[in-house]
Amino acid sequence: MSLPAPMLRVLDTNIVLDLWVFDEPQAAALRTRVETGTSGWIATAAMREELARVLDYPQIAKRLIARALPADTVLAHFDRHAQLQPDAPKAPYACKDADDQKFIDLAVAHSAALHSKDAQVLCMKKRLARCGVALNPVTTIPA
Repeated sequence: MSLPAPMLRVLDTNIVLDLWVFDEPQAAALRTRVETGTSGWIATAAMREELARVLDYPQIAKRLIARALPADTVLAHFDRHAQLQPDAPKAPYACKDADDQKFIDLAVAHSAALHSKDAQVLCMKKRLARCGVALNPVTTIPA
């Protein structure tokens, strides 16, 4: 008997920062799922480039320095856990924030869950559901 495939997830850049820069307690279950492979994290090269760029922002760099956490370590988490995919075709719905569109497109193309805190994405919850995308599904790990 084979195990079911892990749920595919797309993580926007702020969620990745929550997992490995800010160490948000609310993100602990999701981080565990990604690190253990019980959830499959899919991403694109453009998403990695965005993360690398954001890690250089002064407010993020200051946080990395305070935690003695090199940006390369965060990128190594991306490289270790994200399954790179080609850029996805444009989804039927457009986000008002063009920077978020790549996350939506990938989630729609793979019917993956999308994790985001961005207001421009959150307001699309019903439209994304029509495309088979769950927005911020619960990631608690049963005891």
